[in-house]
Parts: sequence; C-alpha cells; structure tokens
Amino acid sequence: MSSVAVIDYGMGNLHSIAKALQHADSRVQVIISADPKVIQIADRVVFPGVGAMRDCMQALHELDLIDIIKRVAQDKPFLGICLGMQALLTDSEENGGIACLNLFPGHVRRFAEPLHDDQGQPLKIPHMGWNRVKQKPHPLWQNIAQDSRFYFVHSYFAMPDHERDSIASSDYPEPFSCALAKDNLFAVQFHPEKSQTVGLHLLQNFLRWDGAV
Repeated sequence: MSSVAVIDYGMGNLHSIAKALQHADSRVQVIISADPKVIQIADRVVFPGVGAMRDCMQALHELDLIDIIKRVAQDKPFLGICLGMQALLTDSEENGGIACLNLFPGHVRRFAEPLHDDQGQPLKIPHMGWNRVKQKPHPLWQNIAQDSRFYFVHSYFAMPDHERDSIASSDYPEPFSCALAKDNLFAVQFHPEKSQTVGLHLLQNFLRWDGAV
C-alpha cells in the first residue's frame, strides 16, 4: 500500500485534506504527522496551510520541519496547497517581509487595492470563491477540463521569477499564477479539497503521479 504524509505544523484543516485524499483513493494510506521520520518514509507528501506566513514559518522552525521539507521536496511527489504553496517561494511581503523556503525562486505579494472587475464593480480581498484556472500541460491536469473552476481563499499570490515554473493562472482581475510546478514539485493556490469533482481529480492524479513530467 502506498502512503501519503500530510505535514502537520498546526495550521490548516488537516482532516479535510486527509479525508479528500482518502476519498480520492481509498487504497492509499494517509498519515497526518509532524514527525520527520514518518514524512521521510512516505511515498508522497502534502504540505497544506492557511493563515499567516509568519506563523507558518515560525511553526516549521519550532517543529524542526524545514530540513525534512527541503529533503523530501528533492525526490518525492510533493503537493503544496494554499499557504503551503506560498511558503515554497523565496519570500513573502506578508507581516512586513518573511523569508520562506526558496524552493521556487520568486515572491509572494498582496493584491493591490482597490480592485475592480471589468464592469467597474469592486472586488473584495481576500479573493474568495470559485474561479477559472487556465492550465499549461502537466500530468496533474489529466482529465481536468481547461478553464475548470476551483475554490480560492487568499489575499496574497505568487510571483515566480521564472515563467516556466508557473503551470496555471487565474484572474482577479489581472492574471496571477495559481499553480507552480518543477520536477517532482507541484503547488496550487486554490483548495482542491474544497473544489468538488475537479479537486478530487487533481488529488487522484497526484496520488498516481511518480513525480515525472
């Protein structure tokens, strides 16, 4: 039986993502853990998260999870979700500026206010709700239609230094990168566990993915 470790650093609805992973493939063993040894031996790793970047990075340091995240990100299929995606970049301007994990060169920026849609109506921050995702080719998009809607909740967005690292975009109202990919790493700004059928498809693809592009 293959296994997937969901990194537990005290932030995010871990049981929601664990339940979604189990629903995506009942044959997979889903383990919620902050133990580096458990994370190390899992076949795949999920790095979820919601909340503030400062709290995220502080918790990772206090739990000695920085090194294991960087280690497994080198050779295992690895999925970052929401704050777990943003933490993979170089830094975030949240909380006055926070150094992150630097697995994807780039920066995390806040949506600039005021925002308005094409009709001039104000857009709220955080960006919350369903939005279309424009894909670039990758195994994790298999059987997911172009411009499918996924569920977002965020006030900050990723700006990767290299366009090749951006594997999907969405609009609010300008285009922003909503998925990053490099080698065995894949990360999304939206919440697949809250995105109904298309989210489950993405999780199924991840659980079958060997990390090759």
